[in-house]
Parts: sequence; C-alpha cells; structure tokens
Amino acid sequence: MSSLNNHRVVIRRKRAPHRPQHGGSWKIAYADFITAMMAFFLVMWLIAIVPKEELRSLAEYFRMPLRVALTGGPKYSAETSAIPGGGRDPLRDDGDVRQSEGNRVQAQVQSDAERRDRHALERLKGRLDAMLEENPVLKNFRPQLLIDMTTEGLRIQIVDNQNRPMFATGSAEVQPYMRDILRELGPVLNELPNKVSIAGHTDATQYARGERAYSNWELSADRANASRQELVAGGMAEGKLMRIQGLSSSMSLVKDDPYAAVNRRISLVVLNRRTQKQIEQENAAAADLNVRNARELSESAAARPPAGETAR
Repeated sequence: MSSLNNHRVVIRRKRAPHRPQHGGSWKIAYADFITAMMAFFLVMWLIAIVPKEELRSLAEYFRMPLRVALTGGPKYSAETSAIPGGGRDPLRDDGDVRQSEGNRVQAQVQSDAERRDRHALERLKGRLDAMLEENPVLKNFRPQLLIDMTTEGLRIQIVDNQNRPMFATGSAEVQPYMRDILRELGPVLNELPNKVSIAGHTDATQYARGERAYSNWELSADRANASRQELVAGGMAEGKLMRIQGLSSSMSLVKDDPYAAVNRRISLVVLNRRTQKQIEQENAAAADLNVRNARELSESAAARPPAGETAR
C-alpha cells in the first residue's frame, strides 16, 4: 500500500506557443499615411495657385521667430542690432516703418491692383466676344478680328484679307468696312479708364524705291493714325490714346510667309496699368534727359563768346 503512494502520477500539459494576434492597427497607420499625402498635395496645389507676391509675403511670415510673432514684436531679420533683445532701440523713432514691412505692404497693394486690372480686361474681352456674336456689323467680319490677352493688356487685331483689304493698296485710305469696324469698337474702349496703343503692320512688299523714300514704315504709321481718327469719329475719347506705332513688316503674323495678307493688320492694345506706368516712366525719363541736355547746351552757348570776339 505504501509503495503505491510513493509513485505519484504527474501530468504535464504543454501550452501551445503564443502567436501574436494581428488586429486593425495597420489600417490606422495606412489611413494616417493617406491623410498626410492628401494634405501634402493640397498644400502643393495651394502654392501653385497663389501669386508670387503673396508667396514672398508668406515666406517672410515664416521667417519670423515664433516668440516674436506671438508677442507682435519686430522680426530679427529686420533688426539693425546684431544682438537680439536689449529693450527699445534708441536709434529708431516710434513713427519709423521698416523697409521690409513697407515693401511687403506695397507689393500686396500692387498685386491686388494688378489682379483687379486683369479681371477688368478679361470682362472687356468677354464683352467684345459677345459683340462679335450679336452685333450685325461686326459679326460679318468675325474671321478678321483676333482678340487675346498679352503681357501688355487686351489686344484686338484687325487683319487684312486678300479679298477684303482694310486699306487701299499702298495707301492709308480706310475702306468702308474697316471704317465700320473701328467706329463700332470706339465707344467700347471707353468702358475702361485704361489707355490704348495702336500699331500698324504691313507685309514685306516694298515700294519701288525701297526705304529711301516713302516706305512701309511711313505707311504702317499712317495707317495706325488713320485708324485712330476713325476710332475717335466713332466715339472713343481723344485722351485715351497712349501711343501710335508704325512697325512695317518687322513683326509678321505669319513668319514663314512675310508676304501673306494677314500680316497687314492693325493692333489695338488696351494697356494694363503696369505697361501704362512703364511707358509713362520712360517718357518722363526721356523728357528729363531732354530738358537737362537743353539746359546744358544753353549754358554752354551763353558761356561761348560772340563771333568775332576772343575770350578774355
């Protein structure tokens, strides 16, 4: 009996190895990745549509230290002292405006003005496109009217046609249908305060004496001026004209065929504010230069002794 008690039965149970259970944590990580990619592409899209001037302002904002931005203080990049802090700058008055801030505000104002100007020109383009479809006079000549936006502004080109020339051959005499087009366009140009530039173009056919006498340069300028007269006769304000140019055949519409009829054309450009300002600045600089030269010539002539006398 005792021998039976000494032999105890031990049962060992083996446990199965632990296998990690895969839950849905990978789905959360994948969702975070997709969200981050969507945010990245959204940021890239926003950067692509924002004007360059606003991007500069945005970059300037992120250059500002966080502590200074929260407290509304000056940017370290705009400080005149190499040591940050130190209290109030004794060399700067309270009324001073930093150049960086002034440039940023000026760029923002200029960007807004250019944007409004561009939208106004686009509205005028839509108005002209509608006129070409609705106006019975202009509708007949739709293939000869090209309207597009350029870096200078809204350009309206009236091109010649082999069977329907705008001017008499070799002269600036306006044909009746061309007169109708210009007089219909004249009042529309008054809808915006923007100035107008007119350029005349010819083909490469030369006069018998070439450029030694009356040439395509004079002809293109005379045709541009004749177009101006018809625009004014149709109702365009006389003060809207900014510039008249005669470009001869220097800017052919069809480069491969300088003798093509469509190269003979009149270009009307409703100037945007930037181009108009640039022309005004160039004219002002030229006027200042002429006045300075005239003053110097006058002074040198006054200092020169009269004929027959010698300087003492």
